[in-house]
Amino acid sequence: MAKINAAITAVGKYVPDYVLTNKELESIVDTNDEWITTRTGIKERRILKDKDKPTSYLAIKAAENLIQKKGLDPKEIDLVLVGTATPDMNVASTAVYVATQIGAVNAFGYDLQAACSSFLYAMSTAAAYIESGRYKKVLIIGADKMSSIIDYEDRATCIIFGDGAGAALFEPNEEGLGLQDEYLRSDGIGREFLKMEAGGSLNPATHETVDNKQHYIRQEGRTVFKYAVSNMADAAVKILERNNLSKQDVDWLAAHQANTRIIEATANRIELDKEKVMMNIQYYGNTTSGTLPLLLADYEKQLKKGDNIVFAAFGGGFTWGATYLKWAYNS
Repeated sequence: MAKINAAITAVGKYVPDYVLTNKELESIVDTNDEWITTRTGIKERRILKDKDKPTSYLAIKAAENLIQKKGLDPKEIDLVLVGTATPDMNVASTAVYVATQIGAVNAFGYDLQAACSSFLYAMSTAAAYIESGRYKKVLIIGADKMSSIIDYEDRATCIIFGDGAGAALFEPNEEGLGLQDEYLRSDGIGREFLKMEAGGSLNPATHETVDNKQHYIRQEGRTVFKYAVSNMADAAVKILERNNLSKQDVDWLAAHQANTRIIEATANRIELDKEKVMMNIQYYGNTTSGTLPLLLADYEKQLKKGDNIVFAAFGGGFTWGATYLKWAYNS
């Protein structure tokens, strides 16, 4: 029997209509377009302004986009994974609600929370399910409504994050295409430097936590940047070394879209030409769990069957890693 790999067979995306530009942020906090662009590469980000529309709305829209493009019957989906740092609510799984809303009535589902590495970790999870032979169609959605946990008086975070979602369908492949290898890591030291202090069991919500703005994400930018640059690049190098890949063998780098300097540092470490680096941070900012699938959706028409793609991500926790995937179709 041929070895079964988990391959991506379709992608989809959704970003809100509202565009929050650097120019508009200048009127909200003490910053300017040149400062933001120089330090992050971000020119604008999408914001889901409707307070009644949560992360599940983004996820559903991305899934529906994939389903429509693929001509997929949602009843054939076996599992729905939603990678997110901003679930609709605690306890009740966002993925379960999304599965029901898209008509995946035969699927089970659950959320996966690894901050900006969520989609990377979800890829590993989907591959394990498919390679086991138990399931045939696993839908992964990376979705975050980051505007719901951003303090727009904090210029260290409000310039970085945006809202958006991307989706990818994983199916069995016996041609040697799909996920080839992964290198995933984590370090609990990170929770001191990138976190939302209140809302969990450590600091349940009170009047005091709300008054103190402890339900917004906070980060020590320099520390996070230092860890992200070294670990994302190291993970990408490790993947290449383990699979005997040279820079000529790599067709694309799909790196988490947090900061252009981090992306460029990762590309430089593996000596990859600029035209092989996927980049859309200028349009969306950091959509956390959504960045990697949004890259795939935006670059889908340029991807060719057999292309070697190296994914790399770094997120709160800290969580990070890299994966090596062979693209399975021509769009």
